[in-house]
Amino acid sequence: MSNQAGSAMDVSCCPSLTEQRVPAEAAAVLAPAFKALGDPVRLQLMSMIASAESGEICVCDLTPAFDLTGPTISHHLRTLREAGLVDAERRGTWVYYRARPALLGQLAALLTVAPEVNA
Repeated sequence: MSNQAGSAMDVSCCPSLTEQRVPAEAAAVLAPAFKALGDPVRLQLMSMIASAESGEICVCDLTPAFDLTGPTISHHLRTLREAGLVDAERRGTWVYYRARPALLGQLAALLTVAPEVNA
């Protein structure tokens, strides 16, 4: 796993974008995760991984969902790993992926719009 992925867990983050400015350190750590999710295939992969009933999913279940080659899917999964969005564990010939809920929570908190107060 990359150092960048490890750094994401060290950032105590963040009030909503609508509440205050994002600190430079948090922005530097979270931006790669947003960039990784900016690709439609990676966004779908992330959704499949995060919504897996058992909390993890085998690459053997991810690959058939796309009209892409195995190496292309592997590239996208590596990008998600390097961004700190997923963890991977090899078991025999297969790799199983799990979402990293802390980082997903930070991304969600950052994008949450604070409720408006009517005066």
